[in-house]
Amino acid sequence: MSSSKVTSLDVADRAGVSRSAVSRVFTPGASVSKKTAAKVREAAEALGYRPNALARSLLTGRSRIIGLVVAYLDNHFYPTALEKLSNALEAQGYHVLVFMASNKAGDIEAVATEILDYQVDGLVLASVAMTSDLAEKCRAQGVPVALFNRRQGDAGELAIVSDNRTGGEMAADYVVDRGFTRIGYIAGWNGASTQAEREDGFTSRLVARGRSLFARGTGDFDPERAKDAAREMFSADTHPDVVFVANDYMAFQVMDVLRFELGLKIPQDVAVIGFDNVPTASWAPYDLTTIEQNAEAMIELTVKHLIAAINGTRLPSPAPVPVRLIERGST
Repeated sequence: MSSSKVTSLDVADRAGVSRSAVSRVFTPGASVSKKTAAKVREAAEALGYRPNALARSLLTGRSRIIGLVVAYLDNHFYPTALEKLSNALEAQGYHVLVFMASNKAGDIEAVATEILDYQVDGLVLASVAMTSDLAEKCRAQGVPVALFNRRQGDAGELAIVSDNRTGGEMAADYVVDRGFTRIGYIAGWNGASTQAEREDGFTSRLVARGRSLFARGTGDFDPERAKDAAREMFSADTHPDVVFVANDYMAFQVMDVLRFELGLKIPQDVAVIGFDNVPTASWAPYDLTTIEQNAEAMIELTVKHLIAAINGTRLPSPAPVPVRLIERGST
C-alpha cells in the first residue's frame, strides 16, 4: 500500500484497535497501554504510515512547535546550550523552529512575528530583547515566552538567567584576594542585562573591598571590538595587571591580542578572567580562569516553566541559577 494513501483507519484495522487509539499512540503525552502502542507501531511500520502532524494540530489546537529566536551563535556558549535546549524540548514531544535575528528591536520583532505565523505553542528568546509590541502580540495569541540568558525586568516576565551579579562579585573577590591592584574590565553589549549585572557585581564588590577599576573598555560581545578594547587598554606604559572580560568569547580575543600582538605573557604580565566556561576555556592554548554558567540547570528551568505555561500553569518565577569560579592557568 502506498504510504501517501495510508490513513490512521488503515492502521487501526490492521492493528485491531480503534482509530482514537492510533491517534493516542502518536500524540506525545497521551495515555495508551504498552501492548496497544506496540501493535499500532508494528502496523504503522508495516503499512508505511506516518501521522499527519498538521492535521493533528488542527484538531488539538497545538502545533507542538516551539519557536527559538537567536541573536548570534559566535559566542561558544550558545551553540552548545541551544543544542541541549532543543534536545530537551524534543524529548518532551516538541519540535524546535530556529530563526536568527540581530539585537535590533525591529529585526527581532519581524522575525518573532514570522515565527508566530507558524502557530507555535511557545517562544524562546535567547539573549535578544522583547519589545512591548511583540509581548502584546504573544499575549494576544496566548503564546508563552521565555527569555533565555537575558532579563528585561518587566512584571510577570519568564526569564531564566544565571546569577550574573554574584559571578561579578566572585571575580572581584578573586582579584583582590590575590593582590592585583591595577584592575581592568572589558564590558559586553551595554544593552544586555547579563553585561550590566556582571559589571555591577564586579565594580560594587571592588568598592566594598577598597578598590576601584584602573581601566575599562567595551567589547560589545563582538570579537573585533574586544580586540580593539584590549589594544587600547594595554597600549599605555602602565597597563592592568589583571583584566576581567564579560564573557569567554571576548576573553579569547583579548588573550590573543595580549600574547601575539603585544608580546605580553599570561599570567606573568597580566592575568585574564572570563565568564561562561565554554569548552574552549579548558583548552591548553587558553586555560582560562572563568565564571561558569550552569547551562544544564538553565535549560531544565526553561523547559519546565515554558511547558507549564503552555499547559496553562504559571509557576513562581525561577531564581537566578548559581554560578561558580573555575580557576585555571590564565591567572
